[in-house]
Amino acid sequence: MQRIRPYFRYMKTVRGPLIAAMFYAVLFGISSGASLPALAKYVFPVIFDHLVPRNMVYEVVLAIPLVFLIRTWSSYRNGYFIQFAGLKILESLRVEYFSKLQRLPLSFIQNRSSGDLLSRGLADTAQLQFTLTIFANDGVKQPLTLISALGYLAWLAYSTHGVGVVLVCFLILPLTIFPIRFVGRKVLKRAQQVQSQLGDITGFFSENLAAAREVRAFGLEDREIKRFGTQTNALVRFQMKIVKYAQALTPAIEMLSAVGIAATLALAYGSSIDFATFMSIVFALYMCYDPIKKLGFINTELKRASACLDRLEVVLNAPVTIRDPENPVPVDRLRGEVAFQDVTFAYQQGEPVLNKVFANIPAGTVCALVGPSGAGKSTFANLVPRFYETVSGRVTIDGIDVRDMRLADLRRNIALVSQDPVLFNDTIYNNLLLGRPDATRAEVEQAARDAFAHDFILAQPNGYDTLVGERGASLSGGQKQRVALARAFLRNAPILILDEATSALDSESEASIQAALKKLVVGKTVLIIAHRFSTIRDASLIQVFEHGRIVAAGSHAMLYESGGLYRRLYDGQTALG
Repeated sequence: MQRIRPYFRYMKTVRGPLIAAMFYAVLFGISSGASLPALAKYVFPVIFDHLVPRNMVYEVVLAIPLVFLIRTWSSYRNGYFIQFAGLKILESLRVEYFSKLQRLPLSFIQNRSSGDLLSRGLADTAQLQFTLTIFANDGVKQPLTLISALGYLAWLAYSTHGVGVVLVCFLILPLTIFPIRFVGRKVLKRAQQVQSQLGDITGFFSENLAAAREVRAFGLEDREIKRFGTQTNALVRFQMKIVKYAQALTPAIEMLSAVGIAATLALAYGSSIDFATFMSIVFALYMCYDPIKKLGFINTELKRASACLDRLEVVLNAPVTIRDPENPVPVDRLRGEVAFQDVTFAYQQGEPVLNKVFANIPAGTVCALVGPSGAGKSTFANLVPRFYETVSGRVTIDGIDVRDMRLADLRRNIALVSQDPVLFNDTIYNNLLLGRPDATRAEVEQAARDAFAHDFILAQPNGYDTLVGERGASLSGGQKQRVALARAFLRNAPILILDEATSALDSESEASIQAALKKLVVGKTVLIIAHRFSTIRDASLIQVFEHGRIVAAGSHAMLYESGGLYRRLYDGQTALG
């Protein structure tokens, strides 16, 4: 109970349905716990007493369908409102989880499997929703049934001679706590293993579907099937351990119930209790033990929910380290002068990727970042839009620390084209509009022309209204790259980051786009993360990275003439080319 109490806040939005559900739960509890035993004592004897007038029998038997009508109708209405509330709770929880993922730093996302994050947001939230609704349903209905049955038995013991002795059998009730607690501890441990394994399977699925072409190209189908079989087999083993303990709970409680009923029979015989009273006691005892079984199930589900919460809270309680400042500096359109002042950054503590970096890139400069793989080029560029937070030092634009600006203001002034562009499963037109949502149709089409995308877009089945599929699956790599470039044209931001933006294009298209880029970069600060030296021919400034430091900076001619790392990299690639 204490573990899931913080999540009761989700119930506030469905307060009305939950109140209705609890009202019907009260009706169900009273009609089950007290009314059914009362039927056994007061109605059944009338039916089987041949001295009672027939018309009175007809009147009395109407109590049976009336009690069951109240019981079934209240159960139906309770279930309906609980399910509605449960689905709304699930919606709220998933939205909060998804919203948190959108605000967490990129480092948090990149350090975890996408499949595992999917499993936490779908499977774990579904389990939590199931537990919350079960608890809201049976957590009220079953205790009320138990209390009603106990109340009836207490009244019976007070009003009927000998019944008090019979109710000594209730001393067995506390014994049911022991199997419930034992099973709860076992289920918690196994549930954590199940949820973790579900995350692994979801991650495996995601990885396999993303690599569908490679699996077929290298003939890995049988290997992947075997690996998946191993994963699912482990899941079944963990699930069956939960089944073993959960299924043992009901027989254990029923055996204790059987002992209680046997004790009742023996004590009833010695106390000379009449048959009608005895039957009502048996009914009431049954109405006591059944809720105990249900409450044992609830306890099991609460343990499973606890395991899910442990996984969800990794995301929900993760600190949002990159956020808007309390008093942001008002920013409109920036000029684009970028400066790094003694900047150190590390993905893992104690392992700096950038180490005491100083750099000044004047506004309007086309700056190429070159160096060996892992030297810190991409990290350097990613600190400008504040995708990551520096460990020490400052990154400024126009003299303003990026941490002093609103994130929306900062990123509105930056356009990014990555080496592997991502398109959403929407139309080409809507994917282009991401560059500037308020752009006109004419501006969108002009941006496409500038990126040499207009002609191939018109050749699509529905032109600009063609759906591109998941991650742009219906387009070639070069076409996706040109759509991404068109977004940058449309955004017309003062700072442009190009992560080898022409790498997926054929030589003819690359030459055309290089010419178009000359027009795009006028008056803008451009950071080109260069993997091929052919892409930096127009750079007015080249910064050479090695082991997280800028070891040289200048023009191509200056750097080549001075020798060193730049010349070795350039000559090595030229020889290969």
